[in-house]
Amino acid sequence: MSPTNPLPQATLEEARQFAERILAPDAFDAYVNAPVSEDEREEALRLIRWFSKRYRTPAQRLAYVRRAYARWSQPYRG
Repeated sequence: MSPTNPLPQATLEEARQFAERILAPDAFDAYVNAPVSEDEREEALRLIRWFSKRYRTPAQRLAYVRRAYARWSQPYRG
């Protein structure tokens, strides 16, 4: 591990494989139609409240998303 690459290569590879997997239609349906637990719901609402307080106006929210997208779309240099 290094400051620019805090995760072991095996972990990165496992995450890549998971993200790029192809699901059968029934597995996809089961995943997206699974009920949301009360804990998941509360966590989502907590994050929404935080984000709405941190970025109070639509313009601030859009500016954040634009900056984040610019970071996310940069090639990984690990």
